[in-house]
Amino acid sequence: MADYLVIVESPAKAKTIERYLGKKYIVRASLGHLRDLPKSQMGVDTENDYEPKYITIRGKGPILQELKKEAKKVKKVFLAADPDREGEAIAWHLASQLGVDIESNCRVVFNEITKEAIKESFKNPRPVDMDLVDSQQARRILDRLVGYNISPILWKKVKKGLSAGRVQSVALRLIIDRENEINAFEPEEYWSIGANFKKGKSEFEAVYYGTEKKKMALSNKEEVDKVLASLKGDHFDIVDVVKRERKRNPAVPFTTSSLQQEAARKLNFRARKTMMVAQQLYEGINIGKQGSVGLITYMRTDSTRIADSAIEESRTFIEDTYGKEFLSTKKVEAKKNAKTQDAHEAVRPSSVMRPPAAMKAYLTRDQFRLYKLIWERLVASQMAPAILDTVRVDLLNNDVRFRANGSQVKFEGFMKVYVEGDDDKKEEKDKILPPLEKGEEIKYKEIDPKQHFTQPPPRYTEARLVGTLEDLGIGRPSTFAPTLDTIQRRGYVTLDAKRFIPTELGGIVHSAVNEFFPDIIDVEFTAHMERELDEVEEGNKKWRKVIDDFFVDFEKHVEFADAEMEKIEIKDEPAGEDCEKCGQPMVYKLGRYGKFMACSGFPDCRNTKAIMKPIGVTCPTCKEGQVVERKSKKRRIFYGCDQYPECEYVSWDKPVARPCPKCDNTLVEKKSKKGVRIECTECEYKEDIQ
Repeated sequence: MADYLVIVESPAKAKTIERYLGKKYIVRASLGHLRDLPKSQMGVDTENDYEPKYITIRGKGPILQELKKEAKKVKKVFLAADPDREGEAIAWHLASQLGVDIESNCRVVFNEITKEAIKESFKNPRPVDMDLVDSQQARRILDRLVGYNISPILWKKVKKGLSAGRVQSVALRLIIDRENEINAFEPEEYWSIGANFKKGKSEFEAVYYGTEKKKMALSNKEEVDKVLASLKGDHFDIVDVVKRERKRNPAVPFTTSSLQQEAARKLNFRARKTMMVAQQLYEGINIGKQGSVGLITYMRTDSTRIADSAIEESRTFIEDTYGKEFLSTKKVEAKKNAKTQDAHEAVRPSSVMRPPAAMKAYLTRDQFRLYKLIWERLVASQMAPAILDTVRVDLLNNDVRFRANGSQVKFEGFMKVYVEGDDDKKEEKDKILPPLEKGEEIKYKEIDPKQHFTQPPPRYTEARLVGTLEDLGIGRPSTFAPTLDTIQRRGYVTLDAKRFIPTELGGIVHSAVNEFFPDIIDVEFTAHMERELDEVEEGNKKWRKVIDDFFVDFEKHVEFADAEMEKIEIKDEPAGEDCEKCGQPMVYKLGRYGKFMACSGFPDCRNTKAIMKPIGVTCPTCKEGQVVERKSKKRRIFYGCDQYPECEYVSWDKPVARPCPKCDNTLVEKKSKKGVRIECTECEYKEDIQ
């Protein structure tokens, strides 16, 4: 019989840990929380110092009974839930249900699931940290008070099934504010002048900079014409050549937020998918003779700190694999800021000595791609800076100055392994200028003036929104993915070309919350609440006092909103066509995923259909119908014939309204690294769209 019971959260983790610990230990999984606030009621006694009412989660009773049974057979119970606030709360709930003394050394935490880390953690058990538990309780209770007070008002005044919450309401506000900026944006005209110069067999481009003395902007064609008219001849004098050596430093290891952002940019992963795959890598992957091993450290963290042992291992690997010159001259240490809790290390491979290529055979495609990203980021963080040679050349013709910039990678450094992605910038590439000397005269081939217009700020991608929430101090690593998921499931926003667009329903909910609960969507107020909750975690504040300071004013807003908020009637709009089943008019209705068409005869007639968006292309199959844009059950856009089901034409790629010039078959738009490319569905014909 085993002497010790270890309780973790997931079965996958349980198998790995049990193998490491040996026969004296049995390891069981709680499958997450066993107790929580009830779904059917508030579950918080606001008249009794915010005392929570916890109940066993439906369906978890048998698991709890089995754990109680196992606990009676052993000498000691170890609580090994995840190493974060929520894990600490799970451990506390388990202790209360199993009769474990929370002040005893019953709590075991580990940042990685490797044999060494597990063995070490069991040498250093500790009591349950009630500051962490209270911080988690405070967040849970605060979210319950907000959600279960505002949501019923929205149900009564707007529409059933709506909700509001601390972090989701701010995220929705950011998306709506950005949409308002875009709608209010007025483009401004500006111009550029490019010149193509030739020296020997080499050509290079320079752009208009201004006069000899200062930089000038070009606002209209008249100014451009004035510049062109002032040029004398087709020769420029090179008046300045500046050569510099520039260093580019590697990115620090991943936090939860930066991992979600980079996985979105480079792997096209949604935040939720990133966390799901990271969880699999953390809990353990069977890698042959070694059995199941956690390949990465814990993936919910806001720290870029890494253990000394990981730094030393990385540096050894770099020196052995790439050479000493690729090693940073000093150990790269993490920089802390005021918003960082630094409870855990950064997200990193548990061992650099398991390179992605060696692990590929044991991983799914998604697991491999994410592991490779994490591994490369960690290794690159300990490598030498890249060195770039940059050249700036100024050319002058009658007080008209053009400027050419060139750069070339002199030493790859960390770029040999990994280069961080960016939402706005393209990856740095060599732009080589021919040898040019001050005082030299050079001739241009052509001058190309171009008109431009300023662009509105871009809509938020998941990556950009996660980064903004983190910068503002809204939410914490564990909340980003669920928040983005919630506002989409509620139908407050949709994703179009990977960018968030608020729905009509989202705008209605935002307006109602903004009018009656301004603090809930106020960025600074929400960030302040996060800091207060962090102080509970640090033991500097009592959670009941933090909740009370918030709830006293909030309760007044709830009472006022319930009495004064007018009922918002979302009227059905005529769709301009009749129901094919009963002949009554069809109307546009507002649902969770936006507008759809439904019969006005509901509930007698329940006919509904999606709103079809024609793209101006005749169906290539039946030659009669029109191709329309549709959405799958998973909200992915595809294209089909409006004569369905008579015509079953369907395509994930958008058809083009002209035939292939080679074979006369259908052309479609396909995305490529350069943008959008047109390809034929039958032959090899391709063309790039600029």
